[in-house]
Formats: sequence, structure tokens, C-alpha cells
Amino acid sequence: MKSTVLVAAVFTALAAALPTPDLTRRAPPNIPSTSSAKSLLAGLTVAVQGPQTGYSRDLFPHWITQSGTCNTRETVLKRDGTSVVTNDACAAVSGSWYSTYDGATWSAASDVDIDHVVPLSNAWKSGAASWTTARRQSFANDLTNPQLIAVTDNVNQAKGDKGPEDWKPPLTSYYCTYAKMWVQVKSVWSLTITSAEKSALTSMLNTC
Repeated sequence: MKSTVLVAAVFTALAAALPTPDLTRRAPPNIPSTSSAKSLLAGLTVAVQGPQTGYSRDLFPHWITQSGTCNTRETVLKRDGTSVVTNDACAAVSGSWYSTYDGATWSAASDVDIDHVVPLSNAWKSGAASWTTARRQSFANDLTNPQLIAVTDNVNQAKGDKGPEDWKPPLTSYYCTYAKMWVQVKSVWSLTITSAEKSALTSMLNTC
């Protein structure tokens, strides 16, 4: 009996000594309030999209080095994941990622994509075609605004370069946050929106 109590005490002591895992999912930064998002949306310039002519993802250098050996993708994986462990090359070798777009949880980084909330192609047709390569690089690696988020790879691929008038997150409960992120990015980077895009965003913000 005494040995059983002793073993239990030892396990209790070891459990208490272990660090408590951080189970709080870190959201992308600078998501505006609903009222602020509606004001920002009202201030965006409505215009017909420019042509796709000349567009290439290579014109938006992405996944650049952010710190040490960590590039943008790896930085977002660590930010958005839970209990993420990386190797010396900063690659995630374990962790958990909850995809807010569809509600799925993944334990392998290979199942997760980093989505550009405002796709690079959309940005190109909304004003970025006239930017310098340096500005396009900053946009493609923007960690200050809610432009990058870790989500299920298949969901990201289904989105492609579609705007909110043609694609929305599978989870309707995320419409509000998604619209707020989209509006913030378009506003900060002075990108235009189409009338259909504005209508879709207005409807999504009305779900908040």
C-alpha cells in the first residue's frame, strides 16, 4: 500500500514539474474590430480589376528569411500552431495546427499551407502590378497585418486566387473574421476592390 502511495506521489510531483502547454491558438495580428472593418471597407476604392497580364508569383518573392534560419512560412507555422517543435533548420517536426477556415486539426506541418488572405494574383489586379518588387516582397511576407494564416492545404488550394465574391471559408462562423482580415489588408496596402467584392464583404461583416 505504501509503495502504491509513493509511486502516485512521484507521478504527481513529475506532472507538476512539467511545463503547462500553451493551448491558445495565436491569431494573425491586427484584426480590426467590426466597426473599424466597416469603416475601412467604406473607405476602399471600388474599381474594375486590372488584367492578369504579366503576373507571376516570382514577382512577389515570398518565404524570405525572417530570423536566423526561419523563413516566413516557418514563422507563421510556429505562430499559429500549438506546442510546435522545430529542428535546427527551423522546420516544424511536431505540433498541432487548427485550421479556422474548415475546423480541421493537423499534426503534420505538411498538411498545412500558409494562405495569403488576399491572394497575390488578386493583389496584382488590384494595384500591385505597379509596385516595385521590394514592395511586393513586403506584401507577400507581411507578418504585421492579418495577411498570412496557417490552414488546411486542400482548402487553401480550393481557394486559389479567388476573392470573397467567389470563395468563402467552409465554416460560416469564420466569415466575420475572414472579412475583417481581408478589409484590413486591402486598406493597409491601398488595394482596390470590385463592387461584387464589396457586396460580399458587406454581407460577411453583417454576420459579426
